[in-house]
Amino acid sequence: MKLDLTLSKIAKITGAELISSAPKTKVTSFVTDSRVIRPGDAFIALKGKNHDARQFIPDVLKKGAAVVLAEKGFELPKNADASFLLVDDSLKALQALAKYHRVNSTLKVAAITGSNGKSTTKQMLRAICETAGETTANMGNFNNQFGVPFSLLEIQPKHKYGIFELGASHPGDIEETASLAVPDVAVITNVSAAHLEFFHDLETVYKTKTEIAKCLNFGGTLVYNADDKMLCRLNTEFKGKRISFGFHPGADLQILETEKFSFTYKGEAYMLDLKLEHHDKLNAAAAAAAAIALGLYMDNVKKGFLNYTPMPMRLERMHQKGVEFILDCYNANPASMQNALEILGREISKPRVAVLGDMKELGDSSKEYHRLVARQVLDNGVEYAFLAGPEMKYAYEKLKAAPGVKAFYAPTPAGWTKDLSAVLKKGGTCLVKASRSMNFENILKEI
Repeated sequence: MKLDLTLSKIAKITGAELISSAPKTKVTSFVTDSRVIRPGDAFIALKGKNHDARQFIPDVLKKGAAVVLAEKGFELPKNADASFLLVDDSLKALQALAKYHRVNSTLKVAAITGSNGKSTTKQMLRAICETAGETTANMGNFNNQFGVPFSLLEIQPKHKYGIFELGASHPGDIEETASLAVPDVAVITNVSAAHLEFFHDLETVYKTKTEIAKCLNFGGTLVYNADDKMLCRLNTEFKGKRISFGFHPGADLQILETEKFSFTYKGEAYMLDLKLEHHDKLNAAAAAAAAIALGLYMDNVKKGFLNYTPMPMRLERMHQKGVEFILDCYNANPASMQNALEILGREISKPRVAVLGDMKELGDSSKEYHRLVARQVLDNGVEYAFLAGPEMKYAYEKLKAAPGVKAFYAPTPAGWTKDLSAVLKKGGTCLVKASRSMNFENILKEI
């Protein structure tokens, strides 16, 4: 954080009650980890559902913290040589501080949401923007109500562009974070079945993802996927500036069906020396369209893609012990599972082996979507399927007697790692795919 704000100014921004003998004291940053507090630091005691950092206030004061921002309701230490900012809601205070910091910056901001492809699109767009100036971006897991404000507080005067990924688990989540980022460009990659445990249906997912459009800065541009059967509604529903992308002939930035990534925009055709899978062509098109909306040139787009490095565990390819592994363990939902199995189905090196774990947070639809995985395994010519997790049992029930595939199931991968090792001695291609909490990347250490 690079704040350079006085205590009285922070109190005004956050609506805090200030208890201090030196209200003009400057604060440059806040520390959230009590273990790393040093003398003179400012500590923000965040309170969440399962965590209340106010319990650490006595410790940070002993270590010499000069400022403490915390929710009301705790006993103020007597004779403490520190200033206190007392608020009603520590998260709202953090968010207010972050929004103030963002709107008082000069950088251009792109915010990206969607059911799949957010992180990849962010990394691609970041690579493009870095060819034109200093760029800041949030880490993948800093995309929620706490992570986004922390990321916004990292904005510095040297930054020309800010690229922020916004995640959502509940209705209203995107509006909450996008209203802090105030994007000049808002990107929606797609709408599919993810977090249905909380959203319940795709219409609610659509309404949540499109909340980002309400938060655009004055004169901002919405970038969205014209191929998406729900997002195409924005052609008529959204009245502001927009750029659509996709393979659809009506897309503003139309992807061409060529081996290398190519597209047309405003009557001009562009080809990049880049081979991408179908889904990554959509992510690349989203990044290119967002870059155009930010005012960058096509030269920046081309140079950026040359510098782009794919993220780990996102369809990451690894060659190990004569086997071509496709590691995709960062996340899993029905759309990304289908995409990964289709990629496996196009692989020439056999046998094709699918190592699959549960897709989380699908609520009442979980059984149906996991049974659908069985159909996708069969449709894509998978010879061996190794399944683990309570939800993947539904896929196994469909596969165990199916011709053409030999299926294995256990509650955890430990139940079949020896069998997997034996199969992989034949070589071939092995897809490893599951939700993040399943930790399926560890399987490679066991075989």
